[in-house]
Amino acid sequence: MEENRPAVAEQEICGLVNGLATQLDAHIRDRAIDLGLTAPQAVALRELAAPMTMRELAQRMSCEPSNATFIVDRLEKQGLVERGPHPTDRRAKVLTLTPAGTGTRERLMARLTTDSPVARLNPEEQQVLKALLQRATGGT
Repeated sequence: MEENRPAVAEQEICGLVNGLATQLDAHIRDRAIDLGLTAPQAVALRELAAPMTMRELAQRMSCEPSNATFIVDRLEKQGLVERGPHPTDRRAKVLTLTPAGTGTRERLMARLTTDSPVARLNPEEQQVLKALLQRATGGT
């Protein structure tokens, strides 16, 4: 019986993507601990490059808004994030980093880019991987 080559390729690609995701998760977790953060808190700080709503953050973190709320509550208690009024939607709050949050994010980003699994690729390879993943996920 001949193997279904597209199915084998799909399986291999899924395995590689899953392996990379696992390595990236471990990398984030290890770097977060250095800063007294949990991995989800580190992901939230990574994504908070600019002010955004809770819904936007949850989408960027690939989690439910209630999970993002729990994470932001903890970051707010640590003095890293604050909630403010949305300029056009009175039901929404805008999340912004405090000065302490900005400093923590900068330290986190420096740690995340050091010895990252993605850093094994040169800049051109990173761009190709990014483009391929965007195409595969339908993202931009």
